[in-house]
Amino acid sequence: MPFHRVPQPSPERMAPVPGHPLVVGVVPGQPELVALTASAWSQALGGVPLFFGYADESRIVDEEYADGTVRHSDLDPDRADDAWLQRERDIRGFLGDVLVDHQGRWEFRYLAGRADRALTHLARAVDASAIIVGATRPSSTERLREFMAGSLSLHLSRHQHRPVMVVPLSVVDWKAPTPW
Repeated sequence: MPFHRVPQPSPERMAPVPGHPLVVGVVPGQPELVALTASAWSQALGGVPLFFGYADESRIVDEEYADGTVRHSDLDPDRADDAWLQRERDIRGFLGDVLVDHQGRWEFRYLAGRADRALTHLARAVDASAIIVGATRPSSTERLREFMAGSLSLHLSRHQHRPVMVVPLSVVDWKAPTPW
């Protein structure tokens, strides 16, 4: 079996920043701060396009397209759950409300599968210069999951070549006793 060498980050693999879009990971119910931060960075970079993506882990990718979109289906083909359509409308509506003052192009992609892989595919497809995600203060159950599996931002920083910007959505009081 031939040895497979994974390409490593290097100056030659950097996506240029000027004129290249930003990919933004979003989830239902997320505070508007992530979208507003992405909008501010877009404006600071001269109005680069924003590509928002939500990866639905209850769906699987059937086919990936060159523009970053995917054809997807339910993980359980016997279930035929169309709740994803309402979730997509809700996220689009939320982004439309939050980005009403955004001066530039933005698009939303409903993705499927693991969020790190889905956002990486989208970033490659649109030749993004960076990926922006939100960080939350996890519950005790989520803390254990993150400890075992790692966070989205950690997975992104270890499995693709673009910089990852993490928007804090909750901060810890350093003077308070640790809850665990």
